[in-house]
Amino acid sequence: MRIRRVDAEERLTTAFPLAAYAFESSPPAADRLDRARRYAPYNEDSVNLIAEVDGRTVAAVAGIPMRQNVRGVVHRMAGVAAVVTDPLARRQGHARTLLTRLLGDMRDDGHVVSALYPFRPSFYERFGYAGMPRARRATFAPADLAGLQRADLPGEVDWGPVADRYDDFRDLTLRLLGQRHGFAVFPERRGHVLRDLEPRWLATARVDGEVVGALTYRIEGYGGELVGDDLLVTGPLGRALLLRFLARHVDQVSRASVLVGADDVPELWVTDLAARTEADVSFPRRGGPMARVLSLEALAGVAAGPGRVAVEVVDDPFVAGRYVLDGGSGRLEVTRGDGPAPAATLTVAGLSGLFYGVLDPVEARLRGLGTVPDDAAAQLRLLFPRQIPYLFADF
Repeated sequence: MRIRRVDAEERLTTAFPLAAYAFESSPPAADRLDRARRYAPYNEDSVNLIAEVDGRTVAAVAGIPMRQNVRGVVHRMAGVAAVVTDPLARRQGHARTLLTRLLGDMRDDGHVVSALYPFRPSFYERFGYAGMPRARRATFAPADLAGLQRADLPGEVDWGPVADRYDDFRDLTLRLLGQRHGFAVFPERRGHVLRDLEPRWLATARVDGEVVGALTYRIEGYGGELVGDDLLVTGPLGRALLLRFLARHVDQVSRASVLVGADDVPELWVTDLAARTEADVSFPRRGGPMARVLSLEALAGVAAGPGRVAVEVVDDPFVAGRYVLDGGSGRLEVTRGDGPAPAATLTVAGLSGLFYGVLDPVEARLRGLGTVPDDAAAQLRLLFPRQIPYLFADF
């Protein structure tokens, strides 16, 4: 097997046919390649690897250079996408080999964390990925927001094609990147797919000229549903302004829906709001996101609690080793080497779950992701308080 990197143009004739077979309806539409060619310029920042046997592409993977907020610090993140294998070459280790090579190359280039959407979480858990909560879809009737139409709110909302207001949208996402744990953004060129190719409206909420909220959306016909994407706001005022805008569609659509983080509670947004909030998780199509640590030492400096513990990370080509983790200063300090005997042993999936705030140390032990005695669990719990991440970028 030969592994090589291809550019966005060559990907169209090597990796793309496998990706289309794996993720799209088939046999393909006649214009499938033309559609893919329109997207190719937006993927020029990606790292595309293919595996070849006798000159034939048998597997492929793509890495997207992104940025993500991890406990208050923005780091470079490797977004993994389009992990595919020819049906006749599956179960032969090609995807494992490619993914390991991709993560190693991107780690060497300075990407210290990675995230993806899995077809099967158990497969990626073996690569060190820990599950993260999927965004919830909140659905409600615009009529339930009637009180907001009478509210005296400072600020205003404007709306129009996303192409006309994309810069405001991008600026807001970059601000939220610095504020919200788990939030991630595409490289600028990849982000322009929304501006240039996606049929969306964009509503932006402003206070004193500053954008405090944004929502991209589409409308599924008269009397149907206003389907929103992520409800992006800097605080309650931005949210209230956007909800008031949705309320003004009361005689146009029967319901509206938006995506929110797992820590949000839409039923408390206004009084008498009958909202259905759900996360639709299924496999292989709609798995929740997963993330992992690629370099523990590079994550020194993230916010941490006042714990201190020696750990050993096992079974990983990138992070395995002994470390002392200390949060006494309020920021994580990482010392690698032969220090004190480790008080806990963790797989990278267990370590990643603690870092991202989605696992308690005892849960890591119960799920077979490490050996964590109670005293070590207490220190790890202090170091990495539970914190619900919101992985905004749906790649």
